[in-house]
Amino acid sequence: MKFRAKIVDAACLNHFTRVSNMIAKLAKICTLRISPEKLNFILCDRLAGGGVSTWCELEQENFFSEFQMEGISAENNVIYLELTSENLSRALKTAQNARTLKFKLTNKHFPCLTVSVELLSMSSSSRIVTHDIPLNVIPRKLWKDFQQPSVPEAEVSIYLPVLKTLKSVVEKMKNISNHLTVFAILILQVIEANLNGELNLKIETDLVCVTTHFKDLGNPSLASDDASRDRDPAEMAEVHVDIRKLLQFLVGQQVNPTRALCNIVSGRVVHLDLLYEDVSLQYFIPALA
Repeated sequence: MKFRAKIVDAACLNHFTRVSNMIAKLAKICTLRISPEKLNFILCDRLAGGGVSTWCELEQENFFSEFQMEGISAENNVIYLELTSENLSRALKTAQNARTLKFKLTNKHFPCLTVSVELLSMSSSSRIVTHDIPLNVIPRKLWKDFQQPSVPEAEVSIYLPVLKTLKSVVEKMKNISNHLTVFAILILQVIEANLNGELNLKIETDLVCVTTHFKDLGNPSLASDDASRDRDPAEMAEVHVDIRKLLQFLVGQQVNPTRALCNIVSGRVVHLDLLYEDVSLQYFIPALA
């Protein structure tokens, strides 16, 4: 297996660094999937066991000026690597104002992702800072555990409010309880055929009940338009989740996305679907039993 890549554009470098920082806040260990067209950061706790699942996708041509890779074979031209996400994030922190950033898969008594940062000095000469990030190469027989999560057909899909605002609300609600109920309601404006969305976050304890209401968020078209038309616009789609997992997701968001959706399957899962220009992020929070 071989992999080498290079970033020379400052905006691309900063964008890639933000993605790495976001992944580091979501999980300690991540899987990096490398294919000829894409890079994927995968966080795959078992949904059945109450864990979250994340799929982050980058089109390599939008970031790298040079990109070469060879998988284990022509038929399976892909590489799966397991690494500590904080190690990658820490290495990229040295790349601010760098001239170039290079990645290379190496073997230095153990497999490494070698990150080389070319920095300009005060004398206009350059110096190279190199980080060797230890990793594990995931064998072919385990690849099935790191496939893109299947997206269940949502009963309600709703645009999220500004994530910074949502994070502030959830942080305050966490002080009341670790369990959160998420409601979404569809209001159909029949004349203009619009969908105007309301999102409610609700906390209940033996002593208090607190609900935060967001209105006029809007609703994208569902995959199944027939199901959307058959659904009572006032009917709530409801799911109970661990508020700590939602807050962990929100803390990791450093830049407000260009699009942010919340898809709800009652009693099963909350699927958060975010788009940051040319980076997509899907985050699945399973319902509490």
